[in-house]
Amino acid sequence: MSATTGLPICRDSELVLADGVATLRFCRDDVRNVLTGTQLADDIIAVCDWASMDERVGALVLTGDGRAFSAGGNIKDMASKTGIFAGEPFDIQNGYRRGIQKMTLAMHRLEIPVIAAVNGPAIGAGLDLACMCDIRLGSTRTRMAESFVNVGLVPGDGGAWFLPRIVGAQRAAELTFSGRVIDADEALAIGLLLEICTPDDLLTRAQDMARDFAAKPRRALRMAKRLLVSGQTARLDYFLDHCASLQALAHSGIEHEGALKALLAEISVKG
Repeated sequence: MSATTGLPICRDSELVLADGVATLRFCRDDVRNVLTGTQLADDIIAVCDWASMDERVGALVLTGDGRAFSAGGNIKDMASKTGIFAGEPFDIQNGYRRGIQKMTLAMHRLEIPVIAAVNGPAIGAGLDLACMCDIRLGSTRTRMAESFVNVGLVPGDGGAWFLPRIVGAQRAAELTFSGRVIDADEALAIGLLLEICTPDDLLTRAQDMARDFAAKPRRALRMAKRLLVSGQTARLDYFLDHCASLQALAHSGIEHEGALKALLAEISVKG
């Protein structure tokens, strides 16, 4: 953590906080922002943990610098069996558990809205990282693929948990079994992307959307995010009890009182 800014120190990324929006830009274009064999996964973990704790942050934007959002795993490391891919099966399992899967869990427990500005290819674990975000915006340069099968692997980062929840079981199966690359238009049509922007407008659009989210009552925003996450797996009766508990907190908070006063004042002015 930087003592001067209160921001986590990132090694392979650039982190900026402005107007309640944290923007994390991946800066390893030399390897197309791969998530293994770089510090990018560690940077993401650190930023997620910080953003959940720091109430200055209302929303997070992830994007890549250069040609790709993220090319996923490092193919050269796979071929040379180095890094996370080294050792016996037990070692490799622990490499995943203690490496990229820690990023998956950090993204899943993140308490604020997160937007992926998918500036280029999002391949394999890069696609899965985008799927861990609440919203994905793309550009005409965006390409996406659940490509693990093409190198004889499976989504070891947990992508098979996220993808069906976004595009449905049948489409997720087709993308996973084929490993094919889809363009931005198809990604939009099947719900992988919310919008397509020009490359020059993509990051601005993502930050504007994040700024709009961050302008809302921050604690209500965080509680709503918690409900969206827990609702994916909770039994309905338990989930409703959780909703009632968080709503009681919201009703008792100063954010609710202030928002109501502002809304009633606006209604009064409009007559």
